[in-house]
Amino acid sequence: MPISLQKGQKVDLTKGNPSLSKILVGLGWDVNQYDGGFDFDLDASAFLVGADGKAQPQDFIFYSNLKHTSGAVEHMGDNLTGEGEGDDEQIKVDLSLIPSNIEKVAFTVTIYDADKRKQNFGQVNNAYIRIVDETTDTELIRYDLGEDFSIETAVVVGEIYKHNGEWKFNAIGSGFQGGLAALCANYGIETC
Repeated sequence: MPISLQKGQKVDLTKGNPSLSKILVGLGWDVNQYDGGFDFDLDASAFLVGADGKAQPQDFIFYSNLKHTSGAVEHMGDNLTGEGEGDDEQIKVDLSLIPSNIEKVAFTVTIYDADKRKQNFGQVNNAYIRIVDETTDTELIRYDLGEDFSIETAVVVGEIYKHNGEWKFNAIGSGFQGGLAALCANYGIETC
């Protein structure tokens, strides 16, 4: 049975499970009734962030840059419609390969062309992030975001971070207006 988190909760990943190395981060969502004439294309991304809270352009993993040069983080591909059951997008993380200068990996979701399509996270429900031990296929953590969003077009869903040599997970659920550009600016990347 996975640990179910609330916004702001933090939980150890490796302290009680020292053999944990490979995790699968699954992100999923459903779209409320929407009749705008466009598909609802949500995109998961990961920012590998240093001690200064910033990421370098090569440390931004998304649909156009699927794998980090270290091999530590790999996006499994873009789902253009979000239809179907289960995870809509997945990101694999090998904790043992994360470069020593990286202190956290933030997992985000944005709405592609949100302004043009007049879409926002108020039109999305059942959004979640889950952490799975890839070796045993056991779901360890689940965080359901709830319905806290209205006009936001980007969300930092959660992050894994290093604390005293151990990896932890933080359920964030923080929304942004301005889509992917706002997230990139938040993590110090000038253009995305």
